[in-house]
Amino acid sequence: MNRQQLIALCEAAGAKPVHAEKLLAYIFRRGIHDPDKMPDIPGELRGFLKKHSQPLSIEVVAEQQAKDGTRKLLLTMPDGKNIETVLIPGTGRLTQCISTQVGCAIGCKFCLTATAGLTRNLIAAEMVAQVQTAQELSENKVRNLVLMGMGEPLHNFDEVAQFIRIAADPLGMAFSPRRITLSTAGLVPGIYRMIEEKLPCSLAVSLNATTDEARSRIMPINRRYPIAKLLQAIRDYIAAHGRKRVLIEYVLLAGVNDTVEDAERLCGMLRDIDTTVNLLPLNVSPGSQFKTPTDASVTRFRSILSDAGFVAVVRKSRGQDISAACGQLKAEQAA
Repeated sequence: MNRQQLIALCEAAGAKPVHAEKLLAYIFRRGIHDPDKMPDIPGELRGFLKKHSQPLSIEVVAEQQAKDGTRKLLLTMPDGKNIETVLIPGTGRLTQCISTQVGCAIGCKFCLTATAGLTRNLIAAEMVAQVQTAQELSENKVRNLVLMGMGEPLHNFDEVAQFIRIAADPLGMAFSPRRITLSTAGLVPGIYRMIEEKLPCSLAVSLNATTDEARSRIMPINRRYPIAKLLQAIRDYIAAHGRKRVLIEYVLLAGVNDTVEDAERLCGMLRDIDTTVNLLPLNVSPGSQFKTPTDASVTRFRSILSDAGFVAVVRKSRGQDISAACGQLKAEQAA
């Protein structure tokens, strides 16, 4: 529940609305879910909570740690479905990659998660639980949230929006909106909903090609929302947020989208868009039909963007040796 919903809950229990702030602190900042461990909450409210609610319990069934310190957790939801979340260490802080669905329906050809198909959406409570579970296991505090795990966040807009608002609430999980990033494969109506509902987070868009023919081949969503419509949605998003910068993600596939011509087209496409370009050499998964480009090809691609005045960063793959890098998450589902 967000702040307004907790206020309504307090009123339904016959308690003062001010106690909603105490519940926010207990649940989201301190990770306490048992009403009996909330001594300054009125007895009638604690009794109401015990009668009408229950804590959501998820289980860590497996954990792997990569050579670079990246940790991947396999989590089982109450219905037995499994998801993965990833913790990426930084200097004195952690970035957590959050899953928003069990599987994914987008079907990007280079992504292992896509091969699982979509089982169901996660609810906001399950996203909160990912953060709290990770925090309990970690010495350093989770500082950044990236919704780049399993699933397309904008396919699960309502629950994702609920989670983001709870995460960004100063009285809730208290993450800065600048430290919450939602990544989409290009679901254009969802971007416009982000604008309309003023979702307190940053936007990242997985572009990955410079022609509709190539993008439709590797990302079927492009057949419905082609590049021109997607770029216009990005422009509208930036305009609505006072020129807020958008992150463009570009997975480099050898011989598919990593040519000089692709780099030059990308410069033309983005010339009027305030953006940072993240270049991600493909993390090859078993059975993939694509290959990772050479270091020379990646360097050449980045140089063309940089020479044209773009901020272009080659993102280092983290956790690749435990299949925790981008596009490699695929939790095996319980029967």
